[in-house]
Amino acid sequence: MTELRKGLALAAVSGAMLTGTATAAEVTAISTGRTDHQLIYEVIEDGLAALGYENGEMLTGNYPAIHLAIGQGDAHYTAVHWKPLHDDFYNNSGGDDALVRAGPMYTNAMQGYFIDINTADAHGISELEQMKEDAVKSLFDTDGDGLANLTGCNPGWGCEKVIEHHLDAYELRDHVNNDKGEYFALMADTIERYKAGQPIFYTTWAPNWIMGVLQEGRDVVFLNAPFSSLPGNPDADTAWPDGRNPGFGANDNFILVNKDFAESNPKAMAFFSGLRIPIGDLSAMMLRMNDGEKEPHQIEQIAEDWIAANQVDWDALIAKAMTAE
Repeated sequence: MTELRKGLALAAVSGAMLTGTATAAEVTAISTGRTDHQLIYEVIEDGLAALGYENGEMLTGNYPAIHLAIGQGDAHYTAVHWKPLHDDFYNNSGGDDALVRAGPMYTNAMQGYFIDINTADAHGISELEQMKEDAVKSLFDTDGDGLANLTGCNPGWGCEKVIEHHLDAYELRDHVNNDKGEYFALMADTIERYKAGQPIFYTTWAPNWIMGVLQEGRDVVFLNAPFSSLPGNPDADTAWPDGRNPGFGANDNFILVNKDFAESNPKAMAFFSGLRIPIGDLSAMMLRMNDGEKEPHQIEQIAEDWIAANQVDWDALIAKAMTAE
């Protein structure tokens, strides 16, 4: 299997190679370049190889570029497309005329705001709204400007758009700094602060290895949003059945496929549409990676272990896909 390539290099890719079945069933994926996402691609590439496809060199880019690349036919698929979080990227890249969602691969992915449990218990913090209080936001002020520092999402990610919307909708703009950058590098610093006994304030989601390192109820607590509010969706309802409200919508993850490729490759589409990897399994796989199994051959092994643990279902999926027409 190919390793991730640095940067987005769509211009170097032949358009003829990336449409239909023009090049001996070669499939080109496009990824975020994140190592945790590579676990999913390793599973998918094993399945495509079993169906007789050749896995081409992987492209990388940010989410808007990923969606545009697939809509324009510069790549065949991406494995991480969250609905509704990525709806704007989908619509801006051709929508139903250019793209097909296959799956969902997993459902009810959550995201939320969290703080460390020690600070929450000591100061009675359970609501995001409390960040407006001087005594509370000062606890999470890491740069001395009087505002709470939130470890947020990368610029260009869907969650970054939601956070920026929340800062205005919840009137937190004058109380919270949304620290953007390389998310996992920022979270590494956040985790070190936690280990040093310092307050932390961050956002994260599942599936994600961070949920295994900073466990809700043991290390951190969830903060309730004041009300449901999502960008471009005035009727959003983000409340959970238990009454809590993260402010983020629950998402289903689909494999996003170029429409021309989808129509020309029923076997691949049957595999994409039938593949299910539960969130709990993905989080456990990602935690193995974070605990040290980061080399390409180790990531491949994690994927192969998951397939082996689900061999009966896997074999049935491959057999069914082989008969698709």
